[in-house]
Amino acid sequence: MREAKIAVIGGSGLYEIEGLSEVEEANITTPFGEPSDAIILGTLEGVRVAFLPRHGRGHRVSPGELPAKANIYALKSLGVERIISVTAVGSLKEDIKPPGLVIPDQLIDRTRGRDSTFFGGGIVIHIAFAEPFCPVLSQVLFKAATKARTEVHKGGVHLAMEGPQFSTRAESMLYRSWGADIISMTASPEAKLAREAEICYATIAIVTDLDCWHPAYAWVTTEMIFENLLKGVEAAKRVLKLAIPKVPRKRDCVCASALKDAIATSRECIPPEAKEKLKLLLGKYLG
Repeated sequence: MREAKIAVIGGSGLYEIEGLSEVEEANITTPFGEPSDAIILGTLEGVRVAFLPRHGRGHRVSPGELPAKANIYALKSLGVERIISVTAVGSLKEDIKPPGLVIPDQLIDRTRGRDSTFFGGGIVIHIAFAEPFCPVLSQVLFKAATKARTEVHKGGVHLAMEGPQFSTRAESMLYRSWGADIISMTASPEAKLAREAEICYATIAIVTDLDCWHPAYAWVTTEMIFENLLKGVEAAKRVLKLAIPKVPRKRDCVCASALKDAIATSRECIPPEAKEKLKLLLGKYLG
């Protein structure tokens, strides 16, 4: 059956999940194009799970080229209600060291030119985004990481930068002065689109480096990142196996009804073609 309530989006270093049974592959076309790759569905610890490699198998898609709308829409079409994002990050704080994990609770978006909404073209929607990561799902992940006996930090500000270049030292120091804790290139618009699709979204951030602000790390290199990434990915896999069976079936968080009071456009003014295109997201509110 091509359906799953929980999805994992795997970032750099996580291109598959071991231990899946009853595996099938779904190639999905969306109104927003093709996802990064085929979606793998399987059963893990008794739970049906959808897995999508964010950058495609073989790491083919650059951060700024990610088809984020197609990725989120495709998962929504499979019935996904919760997304666990696994992503590599740089640390902007002395006490957050590689290859530890962070479960962030806040987000600063410094990306540029990325399409960060499903809406427009006659539909104006303003979702609440004060808590960009689902607090319920984040707590499940933190408890699982603690049980897995891996170094984990609860909470933190996740800064999303454009890339694909790493930060300059001036930028890194600026982001530290803002109070950011970790930095990556993919948290946005993924988190925003998940909220617009009324999907709970939380992140397991794998710390791979101390960015370039730290005097002992004058340069961030791909070699440095992947060495720590391999260790962090193994820890993230342990967390997933423990967390997924503990995700509550019922959703009581704001994510589940994010669109309920967010539609600003009068129903009679919404173009029929827009209603049809976005039926998966808005159908229960527009009738």
